[in-house]
Amino acid sequence: MVRTVPGLVVAGLTAGAVAVVALLAVQAEGAQSRAEEARAAAGATADPSPTAPAPTASMPALPASSGTGYRVVYSVSQHRVWLVDPRKDPQLQASFAVTPGSVEPTPGSYSVYSRTATGKGTDHRQIEHVVRFTEQGEVVFGFGSAVDGSTAPPDAGLRTGGIRSSRADGQVLWDFAPTGTRVFVAE
Repeated sequence: MVRTVPGLVVAGLTAGAVAVVALLAVQAEGAQSRAEEARAAAGATADPSPTAPAPTASMPALPASSGTGYRVVYSVSQHRVWLVDPRKDPQLQASFAVTPGSVEPTPGSYSVYSRTATGKGTDHRQIEHVVRFTEQGEVVFGFGSAVDGSTAPPDAGLRTGGIRSSRADGQVLWDFAPTGTRVFVAE
């Protein structure tokens, strides 16, 4: 008859469980990285046709010449953002109004280069879901949401490129635009 020591059995089971959890965590982290890389690659290799997706009843049409492929579109004149994924039907995944900073980015094509989950904006408010896409002069341009839900324009005299959205819209943009995603700024 074989005798087992209860403490040894428990220690063995615990070690095995810890190893399985660690393996699953590594796999999940790798899957998230691969998904972000795939999104960025899809934006670079998507169909180059210049036709914009048709608007839906709840979403205004994209600005003319607003880029192609997987992208975020920001209209300086309309103060609106569109999230476009040409692999899906409908291609327009979301559109929402935003409040610009006191300085607007120059129209053109950029890429998301930095993201921060939470922080403090140039207006000293707590912000979240910050997605930065360019710097021009000493002004950093990016999308974000005030934690207090405010979308008020920045104080007069403050030079800021923060483009504010509601918290819900900020979450949608955050989920849509990993580092490397194209951002097209239109008139």
